[in-house]
Amino acid sequence: MRIAIDARGINFYSGTGIGTYTENVLKNLVNIDTLNNYHVFWSGDNYETIKRENCKIVMTSKKHQRFFEDYYFPANLSKEKIDIYHMPQNGIGFSQEISCKKIITIHDLIPYVMPETVGKGYLLKFLKEMPLIIGGCDGIITVSEFSKRDILKFFPIDENKIFVTPLAADKKYAPLDKTLCNDFLKDMYNLTDPFILYLGGFSERKNVSSVLTAFSKVYKDLDKKYNLVIVGGYKDSSQKLLKLTHELGIDYNVIFTGFVPEEHLPIFYNSCDTFIYPSFYEGFGLPPLEAMNCGTPVIASNLTSIPEVVGDGGILINPYDISEISLAIGNLLSNEKLRLELGSKGLKRASEYSWQNTAINTLKSYESVYNRESLS
Repeated sequence: MRIAIDARGINFYSGTGIGTYTENVLKNLVNIDTLNNYHVFWSGDNYETIKRENCKIVMTSKKHQRFFEDYYFPANLSKEKIDIYHMPQNGIGFSQEISCKKIITIHDLIPYVMPETVGKGYLLKFLKEMPLIIGGCDGIITVSEFSKRDILKFFPIDENKIFVTPLAADKKYAPLDKTLCNDFLKDMYNLTDPFILYLGGFSERKNVSSVLTAFSKVYKDLDKKYNLVIVGGYKDSSQKLLKLTHELGIDYNVIFTGFVPEEHLPIFYNSCDTFIYPSFYEGFGLPPLEAMNCGTPVIASNLTSIPEVVGDGGILINPYDISEISLAIGNLLSNEKLRLELGSKGLKRASEYSWQNTAINTLKSYESVYNRESLS
């Protein structure tokens, strides 16, 4: 097969779920597959890691994106006799003028399920274009069985058109020496007390306010002083959380770190006593898996795709029930044996996921669409 991939998202959306997904899938695809030829649309630098004999890099510009998507890509794909074109960023860049077989990755349908949590511009674009994208593509890759069910709920299509390829945590998320991690955070971030960790964004669907409220009800009853550490850059939504922290009277026990470099995240995961993630909706939800990969006990939502990812590797809670979240925090932090047991279970569960497996499943989806369409 001659396979083209829109890899612009690696640099366009660096540090986001889509950027991470695109980069890891592409790197692993070119490592495991020497039979097929890859035609990669790229923007920016750092493409050396994917250069192979069977991989051609086609440079594009971040400017004039409409020109590339509407004219250049269709013409180039036709000229190069491409068999399969994969658009990993929810089908962005889809054009009816593309004549080869088209595969898109849909990560979630948040604009359909929780439109109030999405910016108006993106919401309108998503709702307008998604029916055309799903109707016009030949295959859909999604990241969980839950997301597959969501797609089928909103779009009456053949379920055999959808392929589930679960994500994975990066290799840097692994058990580290806890003492060294504690010392690093003490020196770099002035974190001196044991802590509960939250990271993963401040959208309302992430439900961080419930973490604060639940913590405010339990922190005085813990057997030692614990802080709640919230990692993420300061934005409008985080300002609301700062205000809530003050209203709850827990200013001295909640630490907002601001932006943290990605290479420091494994240290935070390893240093905390538990990681909490009470999101209302996730297409997959990487942070709990990253924490489990570090051997950290996890408290996570029992909704959407999260139970599918966490399995028995964490405590699953109703994110709408503050008392249930408080109880889980209190029980876990007062029971070291339970923390060790959950950490071990989480590690075992996390070992079932790898980006190599994601790439293998992605390649199988290419082959399925290619062979199915060739026989028709």
